[in-house]
Amino acid sequence: MATAAQKICSRLSKSSVAFRFPSLLRSEVRNSKCHKYLQSRQISASPAVYGTIKLDMPSLSPTMEQGNIVKWHKKEGDTVSPGDVLCEIETDKAVISMDTEEEGILAKVIVPDNTKNVKVGTLIALMVEEGDDWKNVEIPAEAVKPAAAAGSAPSPATATSSTAQTAGGAAAHAGADLAGDGHLIGPSVKKLLQEYNIQASSVSPSGPGGALLKGDVLSYINTNKLDKKAQEAPSPAAPKLASTPPPPLAAPPVGPAAGENYVDIPLTNMRRVIAKRLTESKMTIPHAYATIDSNVGAIAELRETLKADGIKVSVNDFIIKASALALQRVPRINGIWENETLKLSPSVDISVAVATPSGLITPIVFGASYLSVDQIGNTVKELAGKAKEGKLQPHEYQGGSFSISNLGMFGISDFTAVINPPQVAIMAVGTSRSVASMSGNLSKMKVTLSYNSCAISEVEATRFLEEFRHLIEHPQTMLAGTNLDTAAEAFAF
Repeated sequence: MATAAQKICSRLSKSSVAFRFPSLLRSEVRNSKCHKYLQSRQISASPAVYGTIKLDMPSLSPTMEQGNIVKWHKKEGDTVSPGDVLCEIETDKAVISMDTEEEGILAKVIVPDNTKNVKVGTLIALMVEEGDDWKNVEIPAEAVKPAAAAGSAPSPATATSSTAQTAGGAAAHAGADLAGDGHLIGPSVKKLLQEYNIQASSVSPSGPGGALLKGDVLSYINTNKLDKKAQEAPSPAAPKLASTPPPPLAAPPVGPAAGENYVDIPLTNMRRVIAKRLTESKMTIPHAYATIDSNVGAIAELRETLKADGIKVSVNDFIIKASALALQRVPRINGIWENETLKLSPSVDISVAVATPSGLITPIVFGASYLSVDQIGNTVKELAGKAKEGKLQPHEYQGGSFSISNLGMFGISDFTAVINPPQVAIMAVGTSRSVASMSGNLSKMKVTLSYNSCAISEVEATRFLEEFRHLIEHPQTMLAGTNLDTAAEAFAF
């Protein structure tokens, strides 16, 4: 019996289930023969070991490699129930609330509020089961190693000789590329510290993760009214040759300090990921392009008819609907490229590019081909509002089978867009423009399809654009069978 219990204990001690599902551990260990075996051998089985739940930085999007802890909603000692929000995490896409399915007490917050660039998988907090001593929870070694290493590292100032310190401290700054907290110091910041003989530890940093920025040093200089010449080491006194000193020379005009007119803007996680993915897309996907002109005059007239009946829809709503129907008719465009294979999507899920202060994000209109034009408009408005507030949930922007980027409302006539992998195509939409013709002025709109030439041929790309143009120039067909059909019936026929 002892041998069997030893085997069970050995498996449990090596299993991560013991840390992620403590309720399972309580029922399977504390009330089992294994636990009795431990007691008979007088082996400690304290709650600090068995009841501890590790909370790691989660991966909240496929492209997320690190995130920022914005705010903790629970404090140490608070009771946590399944579904409770623990903290808010800023990913490369949005600010997302992190909840848990565990039950217990939040024992230790290892990564506090406003911590930047926390890597996925990093231990951020510890929980214990109810009734356990949360104040004396055992902190894993991997959580305290970075702090211990930072505390034991000698500062650059102590490595400088006393002779160099007496000379003015410039030599100490010349060889120091790290601040006291371990952050790198940029060349421009280092130059200012040398010129004004300032210790980096004297300036309060405001950059990401506590990094020292050029603006921090300039603010310190202006606040303390420092002067370059006042900070330099005094030169040896020269012997007096005359009783009357010569008249002082006029001081040259003092200009702005170096870099005073520049502002350092930290790169957001979203823009960092966008740059990485766009670079990978252009380097790994053979982009091909096809452009077509469409007459949008009929859409403008139909919008006025619908508006008179109290129905407000935009040109962009018609563009999404026309794209969805064209994708149904040319299904090869509606797919993803995975493992050198084109996989067709069973539904038309269109990603719509939305600009936010942090960068570009593409919320998805799911099943766009089965939605009416006004339903598409309401969905896009809701998603765009949530995107600009940073409240999109992962399922609202992950996936999609086709993308649309519309810059027509900004007056851009035409442009090309970069494919958003694993999708195989994206359509760039420009503004409408007036074009003279034999029948009068026409309102033309240019769209450019960027497509993966490995997955899509020129013939298929052309067929898709022709179907799109036909739908745009005959918008009545997009209303058939919807609640807008009756409202537009008089105009359509």
